Amino acid sequence: MSDGQLVFEDFEHRIGSVFEQSDGSAALRLEEAALLPSRYAAPDLRPPFSLIFVGPGDTILPQQLYRLTHREMGEVIIFLVPVGKDDRGVLYQAVFN
Repeated sequence: MSDGQLVFEDFEHRIGSVFEQSDGSAALRLEEAALLPSRYAAPDLRPPFSLIFVGPGDTILPQQLYRLTHREMGEVIIFLVPVGKDDRGVLYQAVFN
């Protein structure tokens, strides 16, 4: 984390790893981390990026802030939005801009 702010580099090497809800109710696997076009971003701000997580298919978590724990990163708070469901489970996206 750069100055306490989450950045793309915090996640790019953690694809496939698990982030657990702090209350233990669900585990989400980081499926994708991608940089977004930065043509509209201010030069002194972090480059925008997107994360896709996959969670269990039996329950859809509502759009909101989640406190997640990762074995290497510790606790992070991320706003997740359910964006689909497939044979892997429910897909959630987080966008940082």
